[in-house]
Amino acid sequence: MPELPEVETIRRTLAEHVTDLKIEEIKLIWPSAVIGWEDRSFEALVTGRRIQTIDRRGKYLLIRLDSDLTLIAHMRMTGRLNYYAEYQEPEKHTHVVFRLEQGEVHFSDVRKFGRIQVIPTPQCISGSTLCKLGPEPLESEFTPDVLRERFGKKKLSLKAALLDQHVLAGLGNIYVDESLFKAGISPERGVDTLSEEEICKLHQAIQTILQAGIDAQGTSFRDYRDANGEKGFFERELHVYGRGGEPCKVCGQTLERLRLAGRTTVYCSRCQK
Repeated sequence: MPELPEVETIRRTLAEHVTDLKIEEIKLIWPSAVIGWEDRSFEALVTGRRIQTIDRRGKYLLIRLDSDLTLIAHMRMTGRLNYYAEYQEPEKHTHVVFRLEQGEVHFSDVRKFGRIQVIPTPQCISGSTLCKLGPEPLESEFTPDVLRERFGKKKLSLKAALLDQHVLAGLGNIYVDESLFKAGISPERGVDTLSEEEICKLHQAIQTILQAGIDAQGTSFRDYRDANGEKGFFERELHVYGRGGEPCKVCGQTLERLRLAGRTTVYCSRCQK
């Protein structure tokens, strides 16, 4: 599933092409991929609108249109938004085509979990699932004290807490495993067992790993591509994720694999106490 670095990369690459362009036509190949507002259809609300900016909130892409409308795009596991400068024949799993003044954007999704919803911009936060998201981990307002506060008195493992989008927005399996390795903390530790020093280390590790993921344009194991159809290359920098049974790149210890919060978790029992 695309996480914060992947969605941020899509935001940046898509914004380069579509900002200030009008959506002239929408072709719905699989109508269930989109959601309208109240009794108005998606096409009626979106056709003729101009794209003003593209923002991101956690793993959600926010495409701001004129007339105070916003498209909330959630890629889920295999969703993609690709830009084409000229007409492009829809591929097998393309569900929506946005034809613009210049070029077009295709929304495709092999597993059909992704959705694009149109919602009035003033209600974008309060009237959608976005209102329940935790803080953005790369914003200056996110401090070690905020991280401690978000953990509260929860009786959860660190892996479970960091995967919870209500605690912190944007992290998924890849960047949680890598952040915990960077911080030198076991994913099995309870959030209520961390010292102030460990909270600070974890806070710094989360920001460092997410920024490195963005700089590498994300991680492309299978489906993820940016808006230009290009892969990311952060997988070259992974220390633990997906490497269970292999030697740790730091100490040589065989990396362990276990199941936490319903997700496969890989860590080094020597480097992560």
